[in-house]
Amino acid sequence: MRKYQLVLQQKIKDKKAVIGIIGLGYVGLPLAVAFAKEGFKVLGLEQNPKRRGSINRGKSYINDVKDEDLSTLRVIDDYSPLKKADAICICVPTPLDKNKQPDISHVRSVAENLSKIIQKGQLIILESTTYPGTTEEVVGPILERSGLKAGRDFFLAFSPERIDPGNKKFTLRQIPKVAGGINRESTRLAALLYGQIVDLVHEVSSPRVAEMEKLLENVFRSVNIALINEMAILCKKMKIDIWEVIEAAKTKPYGFTPFYPGPGIGGHCIPLDPFYLAWKAKEYEINTKFIELAGEINEGMPEYVVSLISDALNRKGKSLKGSHILLLGMAYKKDISDTRESPALKILEILHRREAEVAYNDPYIARVEFNGSHLKSAPLKPARLKKCDCVVITTDHSDYDYGEIVKHAPLIVDTRNAISGVKGRAAKVVKI
Repeated sequence: MRKYQLVLQQKIKDKKAVIGIIGLGYVGLPLAVAFAKEGFKVLGLEQNPKRRGSINRGKSYINDVKDEDLSTLRVIDDYSPLKKADAICICVPTPLDKNKQPDISHVRSVAENLSKIIQKGQLIILESTTYPGTTEEVVGPILERSGLKAGRDFFLAFSPERIDPGNKKFTLRQIPKVAGGINRESTRLAALLYGQIVDLVHEVSSPRVAEMEKLLENVFRSVNIALINEMAILCKKMKIDIWEVIEAAKTKPYGFTPFYPGPGIGGHCIPLDPFYLAWKAKEYEINTKFIELAGEINEGMPEYVVSLISDALNRKGKSLKGSHILLLGMAYKKDISDTRESPALKILEILHRREAEVAYNDPYIARVEFNGSHLKSAPLKPARLKKCDCVVITTDHSDYDYGEIVKHAPLIVDTRNAISGVKGRAAKVVKI
């Protein structure tokens, strides 16, 4: 193993290592581009033909990746070329099934395919968020069907992805990576590899620690968002502005981290990761009540938003049924085109179920799949705003002219405090 370690170590330092990235989505594509920019040859395996075609045309489908950054990527659709890769990062989805159980079928499938082509001395790193034990108990044994032994013939590690779409403050290079291998050599090589594209790599003692670290990050956020969402509901009843309360609390220089209420949580991580941990905890006869309760509160926010819309309409003598509602923003967060687990989609579904006439506008998302067809983004014109019974700000995109929205819309439900500084809003705005 020492021989393989020294060879790979030198290849990485000389930037002659070939890097394979499996899955070119919101995690894999920025990662592939980062390695390519540092001079590494990158093989990006993507089985979605639309994504492959887009990359080959030089058109990025991710806001944080520029078109010109795609020119050096080689996109493949089968595993055979990965025989020549020195390091392979697995960046595939890990969703929940309909019963909120972890679905690691994509990870299993990748491991099974790699087991047929894996070579001695290769470094395999799982980045997909999952429950503690996946790397050692699932991925490792599947790869060993090749006849090679993890930790002896090939290196194996886990390094949780920390991509934050749309974050202009912290780039991929500025966000530290965590790396935990099945042995010291695996950890060291993973850290050396990521050290080529990020400023800091934190080594941990095992993949299980690295897997749990990722879950802790997102459980922390989920629980605190749930807390502030519950506080928002209480403050609403008490006629207290939760946003003003938060601003006041932020003046404390220690012991307080600001979180903000909203229409629900979206993205791949926060809505899903806590359930991965809750599921795994049951194996140890632990009921993670706190974590599961936070999930329930956050999942209930779209229904709460619809209740605010309904109450606001009622006060104007209108029924939700038949009312014209315009949702502003389908993305799960501002200034991106990502709709994964977006609460706006859930609000759209609830409103449709309650027989409202619903349209949406999003400058980043031209269409969304809804009820078996495609719903197109409606032009945001003064006439449309005036025609609506209620405009709902579900995503606070920077592109929106909130002054114009307040000027023309007869009623606004603001779930993001987006129009807090706009004059003349008091009579027509309902905040979360």
